[in-house]
Amino acid sequence: MKKYIVALLLFGSVEGHCQAGAATTFVPPLDIPLTLSGNFGELRSNHFHGGLDFKTQNVIGKKVLALADGYISRILVTHGSGYMLYVHYNNGYTTIYRHLSGFVSWMAQRVEDYQYEHETWEVDITPSPAEYPVRAGQQVAWSGNSGYSFGPHLHMDLIEDATGDRVDPLPFFRNFIKDNRAPQTSGIILFPQPGRGVVEGRQQKKRITPNALRPIEAWGWIGTGIRAYDYMSGISNRYGVYSVVLTVDGKETFRSTVDCYSADENRMVNSWVYGDYMKSFIDPGNTLRMLRAENGSRGLIDIDEERDYHFVYELKDFYGNTSRYRFVVRGKRQAIDPLVHREKYLFAWDKMNYLQEPGMTLVIPKGTLYEDLPLFFNVRADSGAVAYTYQINDESIPLHSACELSIGIRRKMLADTTKYYVARVSGGRMYSVGGKYANGFVTAKILTLGTYTVAIDTIPPKVVPVNKKAWSRSGRIIYHIKDRETAIRSYRGTIDGKYALFGWEMMTNRLTYKIDPRRVSRTGKHTVEVSVTDACGNVTVARDTF
Repeated sequence: MKKYIVALLLFGSVEGHCQAGAATTFVPPLDIPLTLSGNFGELRSNHFHGGLDFKTQNVIGKKVLALADGYISRILVTHGSGYMLYVHYNNGYTTIYRHLSGFVSWMAQRVEDYQYEHETWEVDITPSPAEYPVRAGQQVAWSGNSGYSFGPHLHMDLIEDATGDRVDPLPFFRNFIKDNRAPQTSGIILFPQPGRGVVEGRQQKKRITPNALRPIEAWGWIGTGIRAYDYMSGISNRYGVYSVVLTVDGKETFRSTVDCYSADENRMVNSWVYGDYMKSFIDPGNTLRMLRAENGSRGLIDIDEERDYHFVYELKDFYGNTSRYRFVVRGKRQAIDPLVHREKYLFAWDKMNYLQEPGMTLVIPKGTLYEDLPLFFNVRADSGAVAYTYQINDESIPLHSACELSIGIRRKMLADTTKYYVARVSGGRMYSVGGKYANGFVTAKILTLGTYTVAIDTIPPKVVPVNKKAWSRSGRIIYHIKDRETAIRSYRGTIDGKYALFGWEMMTNRLTYKIDPRRVSRTGKHTVEVSVTDACGNVTVARDTF
């Protein structure tokens, strides 16, 4: 494959709703054969995977190329995505390259100068359009494994400038990536609607085997979901499924097409999925454009006749490789117990919701929930605890946006109120969600309805030198950092009293400084000092010599 061969896509050739407009051309982002370790829209925790992950032959340092004529529009270094680069193209698109190992020299020096001038590892530079023009196929960076990354690869997002939507880049490179394997399913789930439906005599969710021969008995309103993944020729990775279509008795009831989403739609993944299942019905507060229901009931099925209902799932990838799975739901009249719940603990998805209990206030703005929610609320008083523990709901419910939770202090055990924080309780452990103390309450923003309390963090982070004897020989100074209760808020390193450019590797919890002979003499003894602060202001200072 030649790096200057052009990939041509005539929009409108695929079934998605995002591809529309004139023909657009791009060259590949790498000058090696293109293979994927991740595809667009894969279901991740609280978000969709926003682009393509290209394999880089298990190494870092492959040339990363501009896709078309344009200019460098933003240069970043972050702890989460590592070295990042925005390239704006004259054809109305922008790419974001993430997890790079570095930039080409004319950008790398500017980044380093910024880091030392501002004494920070993290960088955000917005050049003018005239500063760094690029041509199609021109190298702009090196592939890497920086930030929160699980191995060497190139992550590339593609943004449509006119809308700000993230769009699937695969159509632009379909001629460079071969695939003849169809998606596969490993499970189907039935969702009897609370107070409105029942499956085999119960209102609990029911998992079944794909292509099951035995009919499932149900009555009333039910939804379905499917656990499925896509696969590509000659590769062991699994991917998200491009298209899912559900038909009942030959009529389409639901369709998902994973081809684009906006920033506001990103967290709606929480409404679409249940665990690792994709629901084939749409919650009333979910406006994700990827999803479409055709039966006027948001994809829910009314089993109201004593007969067999024939369900068929069709799974398709972008290349048109297709698989189908069938099952039968047999309508059998069964008793459906009504939903009984105290009005106080029934939250409506389309209204502002308040919950006030002794020592706790919760405010959930309109548009935060995706569906009506009957809470299973409970309060626990632990002996000697700082505050009561409030079970807002018995299972975690993700929210579309943050809401405000305030919990009162039962025993003011510390005069220093900066040490208090709101903690989410899960699996016997506590996880900090932050918060500030005022007038007897600690208030924090939460993104999940679950179980919460107030805790205290007075323990400073651990800062431990790693293989100190090898620092001089390896040319790298490394510390392992960790905070037991809250999280690392900031850090700073110096050598001989002068700022040193330590980077934080979040995957390994290490601070690393590559010794720069222009700034640190190769001879003599040097003193390194690293200061690490957690979210509650506890500080640890480590001093060593090399």
